[in-house]
Amino acid sequence: MNRKLRMGMIGGGKDAFIGAIHRIAANMDGLIELKAGALSVNPETALESGKMLFLDPARTYTDYKTMLEKEAALPEDEKLDFITIVTPNFAHFEPAMMALDKGFNVVIEKPITFNLDEAKQLKAKVEQTGLTLLLTHTYTGYPLVKQARRMVAEGVIGKVRKVWVEYPQGWLSRPTEKDSAGAAWRTDPKRSGKSGCFGDIGTHAANLAEYISGLKIEKLCADLHIMVEGRGLDDDGAVLLRFDNGAAGVLMASQVAAGEENALKIRIYGEKGGLEWAQQEPNTLLVKWLDKPAEIYRAGGNYGAYQSSYAIHNTRTPGGHPEGYLEAFGNLYRNFAQTLQAKLDGKTPAAESLDFPGVDDGIRGMAFIDNVVRSSQSTEKWTTFDI
Repeated sequence: MNRKLRMGMIGGGKDAFIGAIHRIAANMDGLIELKAGALSVNPETALESGKMLFLDPARTYTDYKTMLEKEAALPEDEKLDFITIVTPNFAHFEPAMMALDKGFNVVIEKPITFNLDEAKQLKAKVEQTGLTLLLTHTYTGYPLVKQARRMVAEGVIGKVRKVWVEYPQGWLSRPTEKDSAGAAWRTDPKRSGKSGCFGDIGTHAANLAEYISGLKIEKLCADLHIMVEGRGLDDDGAVLLRFDNGAAGVLMASQVAAGEENALKIRIYGEKGGLEWAQQEPNTLLVKWLDKPAEIYRAGGNYGAYQSSYAIHNTRTPGGHPEGYLEAFGNLYRNFAQTLQAKLDGKTPAAESLDFPGVDDGIRGMAFIDNVVRSSQSTEKWTTFDI
């Protein structure tokens, strides 16, 4: 291709945290440019946000339906290549379905939809259209997460026996929803869905556990809690897991772990050794052995002798220069963009470029929420992971 990919955005106007993150990530490699937006349900905010981002006023819209209709009618040399959807959970499905119907590829925030049935319908639409969907499970974009995944897949630590994953936050330790729009919709069943904490960050932990281990959750036993009085959805919980190879797991997620920031951490143990990675120290992967000293893998530097092509492909800076959340987000967008570019050029995308979360991950995320809530409410506790 001899041009940038053209992006439209639904949601993510001024003061919206995740919209700005998406724009930074999309801009990181110079492959994408924001050309149009329906940036807020509030018309004044939508127009003002478009001005702040220097969008063409003719391509700044006050509702997404008008945007998708008008953008789809443009000539091919002006038409958008994809739509990014950064609205709250309840407003994912209809824009995504309409975007696909109009011929646009889609990037969408997680969880993918409001419920499992919508996620299945969205998958059917993706398959029908042959278009590409990126689901932004950010943590899969870190170089050493990809390294850990390859090491497990290649049998370096042997058959996986145990998975521990935890995601403690503390930002909802008080009834913050009274003052924060982001907290308000995440704790509102009408906008967030049937789970709060486990829909928001528990899905990240479950996705990371399956992504690195290469395994699928088969059964679970969940215990969800509402710790802040009067809150409408869970803000804390833990789940026992059984994977499809017989491995056991423990998943903990909490948004009332006072003092914690985003302390996502995963440990995976096989017959011969274990791996440990923490999101707040993302350039380090600990490799632990049964019968020899532990090793420390670091991102960047002249480490090609032991790092996989997937880790190298997603490493941006020399060793010692920290790569974090924004770069991991950028890796998702770059891999997605490279995949679209290859398809538009009639070529097969590289395997490393195709390594990003999609609609199947979204379905498993929605099924995880359903099964966790069902198990927590059940007296029998152990629940088969149904999709």
